[in-house]
Amino acid sequence: MNDNADAPRVVVVSGATAGVGRATVRAFAAQGGTHGIRIGLLARGREGLAATRAEVEAAGGEALELPTDIANAAQVDAAAAAIERRWGALDVWVNNAMTSVFSPVAELLPEEIERVTQVTYLGTVYGTMAALRRMLPRGRGVIIQVGSALAYRGIPLQAAYCGAKHAIQGFTESLRSELLHDHSPVRITVVQMPALNTPQFDWVKSRLPRRAQPVPPIFQPEVAAAAILFAANHRRRQIFVGGSTVAAVQGNKLMPGWLDHYLGRTGYDAQQTDEPEDPNRPNNLWQPVEGDRGAHGRFDPQASASSPELWISTHRPSGRQWITAGAAVAGAAALLAIGLKRAA
Repeated sequence: MNDNADAPRVVVVSGATAGVGRATVRAFAAQGGTHGIRIGLLARGREGLAATRAEVEAAGGEALELPTDIANAAQVDAAAAAIERRWGALDVWVNNAMTSVFSPVAELLPEEIERVTQVTYLGTVYGTMAALRRMLPRGRGVIIQVGSALAYRGIPLQAAYCGAKHAIQGFTESLRSELLHDHSPVRITVVQMPALNTPQFDWVKSRLPRRAQPVPPIFQPEVAAAAILFAANHRRRQIFVGGSTVAAVQGNKLMPGWLDHYLGRTGYDAQQTDEPEDPNRPNNLWQPVEGDRGAHGRFDPQASASSPELWISTHRPSGRQWITAGAAVAGAAALLAIGLKRAA
């Protein structure tokens, strides 16, 4: 099902100033439509917010900077209210904000796990609830959860983050069932992400001896943004981005024990480069790392700008098209059978 891309649209993106969030804002701004687009930007860093707003305005849209700690439910709801006061009804809400700690579980502090859970999981919950309060009474709207292959298959050194992404999956499945029970037109989609070239690896708190990196294969954040933009305009239960995501999900169904041992052998080195980490560098667990970080991390040479799996997913026929295609195939088969019979 397609929405009207030219209709005025009010979009909210959390974690809007860097990485996937920044690429997503750019994608919505570029789509625009004949009436332009209005984007509420939720993040903590004021410099990043200002830079992101400037990009939206340069593309012909409007943006509202909303300094927000996504782990604070009151702040998230206040941001939603401010956006509706400015522009009216919310059309799309993208829950993207996250944080993590690279560390063995034995070295994690309770407050670190709590903070990662608050931002990555509860931030998604609070964003979803703020959107629902406004979308359900109107009977329209789209909520997009930025998920991860790690929602299905945990890896070493990221237990807090993996746990939060698993929680998002369970929460969303419960909510989706409730929306179906109520016959609500509000829809919810999870976009499951692969390893991405974002700035997070230079500001996430880390106890690793070497600099953190995404586990290859690595994709550019624009690939993720294209999937999110597609989800805003089409009905999908979930979208898998990248063959590595599909492999992680299916592999964990078929051979979880083997993956336990494989990741135990390879997961530490795969998440670290050969460069030593600076143990004193700033991290964004408690406070934002100021500055305009943009969408890309330091892995451009290794990152792919496209995903065949995403192309296949976004170009598969709709239900109606499947029916039409099936009828055409059945008709062709019948004609062939008649022809063969006559030839005999």
